[in-house]
Amino acid sequence: MNELLARRVAGAAGIATAAAFIVEVPLYFVYSGPPPASNVLARLLIGILALGFQLVFVTAFREMIKAADPAYEWVGTLAFATGLVYTTITLVSSGLEGGAVIASDHPIDPTIAVSGTYILYGSVNRLLLAMFLTAVGYGISRTRLLPRWAHRSAFALAAVNVAFVPSLFFGNTPAHFYAANGWGTTALMGAVFSYWLLALSISIHRGATRRVGPGAVAAPRH
Repeated sequence: MNELLARRVAGAAGIATAAAFIVEVPLYFVYSGPPPASNVLARLLIGILALGFQLVFVTAFREMIKAADPAYEWVGTLAFATGLVYTTITLVSSGLEGGAVIASDHPIDPTIAVSGTYILYGSVNRLLLAMFLTAVGYGISRTRLLPRWAHRSAFALAAVNVAFVPSLFFGNTPAHFYAANGWGTTALMGAVFSYWLLALSISIHRGATRRVGPGAVAAPRH
């Protein structure tokens, strides 16, 4: 896959991923108590679709880095690997929540009732996302594929995610900001990542359209 095609695929997939996540997150705050099954299953379905697009994004990003500079292919592979594991764990967590809701004969709040997802959505995903963001930031900074804000913001967001890894020691109350399944650890970090990914993907997509002709080279890198 050449750099132009990789940019187009990564940009489109990243925008689709971010858009789905942005729609999903507010659904967690519609009800103050246990939400109806329809709410939980709707947000899980949107999240599953987002994760499917995310798999395409991390694959295309690896190809983007490889095409830009083969010497940093390993960085693209690290971003792909951590993104793949992050996606897989989140899909497993979604499956556990969805299964519990379907099996229950009364409304439950799976963010509390399904204890197996506390660490997966929280500390585990925070660490994996920090590794993914670090790889993305380093790859962008070395290859100069995107403006400086892209890699600087990736490093900053990675540091914030690392700060949430110890949250597993602070209980399981979703209403608390810093808890194993707290709204800061899960919902806030998910929302921030979604908007960052949207901005990054738009920049990637715009880079793919900045051509002066069929044989032109990629747009100037900042």
